[in-house]
Amino acid sequence: MPKVLIVEDEQRMREGLKDNLEFEGYDVELAEDGKAGLDKIKETAYDLILLDVMMPKMSGFDVCKQVRSAGIAYPIVMLTAKGEEIDKVLGLELGADDYITKPFSLRELLARIKAILRRSQTASLANGELRIGKLNINFSTYDAFEEGKPVAMTHREFEVLKYLWQHRNETVSRDQLLVDIWGMDDSITSRTVDNFILHLRQKMEFNAAHPRHILTVHGMGYKFIE
Repeated sequence: MPKVLIVEDEQRMREGLKDNLEFEGYDVELAEDGKAGLDKIKETAYDLILLDVMMPKMSGFDVCKQVRSAGIAYPIVMLTAKGEEIDKVLGLELGADDYITKPFSLRELLARIKAILRRSQTASLANGELRIGKLNINFSTYDAFEEGKPVAMTHREFEVLKYLWQHRNETVSRDQLLVDIWGMDDSITSRTVDNFILHLRQKMEFNAAHPRHILTVHGMGYKFIE
């Protein structure tokens, strides 16, 4: 389920976009001004950001500039009531991925969001890198980074995470993990699997106590949710 942040100061627009995107299956969070949006972007991983240009406290241009300066690469679609070419050029030069002028049709906005998410996923896979929670993961090189800084992970932790990702949106039992990852080593028990999941959550979830990606399916096992 792609996670989208809407940064928009007009309440009716903000709530309307939220309702429509949730209906389309997106996980949506809201921010009512530029400063609140920037704070959320620094704390939480998003698949895409809808960013209004004209807002109190901090404009969308300033938010976009700070996000890109911090090395955060989440796709950004800028929303504005302005139609001047100079504004569009400025937004794109600051690092926005797309630009749509109000009023716009919901169908057009959804199409652009889907196209950007598709390009973003294709680019990540081409580079061998995936964004999972707060980490950038490369399963080919067994590298993990958080905000550009290396994160120590064992080979087995990479294997467990990769297995769950490859079976995303499916329930994976503890026995499956024991057989496919550990080969039913007699010294490994289901408790070992649970401990590995706990450690993975601590490293890649923003809130390990309330995980968003690696969910427990009680009595069965685990499910990885995008």
